[in-house]
Amino acid sequence: MATFIRLPQRAVLNSRFTICQAQRSFLTTRPITRSPLLISLCRPQILANKKVLVPWLQHNQPFAAYTSQSDEKEKPVQRIKHNNFIDHLPEKWAPYAFLTRIDKPIGTWLLYWPCAWSISMAAFHEQASVASTAYMLALFGVGAITMRGAGCTINDLWDRDIDDKVERTKVRPIASGAVSPKQAVAFLGGQLAVGLAILTQLNNYSILLGASSLSLVVTYPLMKRITYWPQFVLGMAFNWGALLGWSAMTGGLDLSVVGPLYAGGIAWTLVYDTIYAHQDKKDDVKIGVKSTALRFGENTNQWLAGFSATFVSMTALSGYMNGQGLPFYLISVLGTAAHLTWQLRTVDYNSPADCWSKFKSNTWTGAILWSGIVADSLITTAPALA
Repeated sequence: MATFIRLPQRAVLNSRFTICQAQRSFLTTRPITRSPLLISLCRPQILANKKVLVPWLQHNQPFAAYTSQSDEKEKPVQRIKHNNFIDHLPEKWAPYAFLTRIDKPIGTWLLYWPCAWSISMAAFHEQASVASTAYMLALFGVGAITMRGAGCTINDLWDRDIDDKVERTKVRPIASGAVSPKQAVAFLGGQLAVGLAILTQLNNYSILLGASSLSLVVTYPLMKRITYWPQFVLGMAFNWGALLGWSAMTGGLDLSVVGPLYAGGIAWTLVYDTIYAHQDKKDDVKIGVKSTALRFGENTNQWLAGFSATFVSMTALSGYMNGQGLPFYLISVLGTAAHLTWQLRTVDYNSPADCWSKFKSNTWTGAILWSGIVADSLITTAPALA
């Protein structure tokens, strides 16, 4: 809005005029003579980010000086179309739903499967009841949804300075301005409160074990700025459930079982998240972000074949130490190996669409491994129920 300041007639007689400064809507002036210099003074000038206009001085008439904002008003953030159920949520809710990636459940599954493996293997070892096992699986399912969402919020807070430079991520709520950093921090507080409420349903040992993983969740997004191995840190965070699930069922840790299971899970994360990272490798080079996709380059398939072999062998070792039977080796070990082989033989690392497809298929990798544990449990307990 322009601010007008009326100057008296005597201000234009036999004196000088200078524009000292313009701050917000104020203009400080001194009288001037009617000289040719007035022509140059009476032109638009930019002072302190304000456009100052001094109109022509007319004989025997006062004049007005005014200031106006030169910057255009900020345009409101337009609602992003997701082409899924988020579009039907209230406009104020939609950005927060998108922030948690609830429309892309693959991340939740990848966080949940190590928990489910560990819980089911502990139930097999302890001969736990179906009811107690199902309760723990459900509780960890809610926890996976909650903490995956919290992890996405933390990630987007750290990455808000680079997400807007990457084609795939520039529409994320914080990067696009749909959610402010202050709002995201408040939302994160609510997510962590729900996560803590779930964690307190476990035994004391598990509460401490679960809380200790938060440092990995918080620091992972920074690793891509420091090392070409951020996927390793992600694997440590995403497979923490392999430790937590066992302790939740037994009150402690048997590292001879969960140690190999955890190590194998990290190797699995290196496989699927390297494939995922190949989607953004061109943008990552431009903005200086590091990843295993860039580290491995043309040798990605050889590296991932090695990590896949590590995952399968560590799974087999974990099953052996837990006394698993034939169904486990046929389904969890051989079935998982077959699926990983298919991924690596068919993936096109130069096609973002195919990388995303192969990445999502790891939901089935986790499901195959878990189904072998369940089948083994059912066959083992069947004679006892007869």
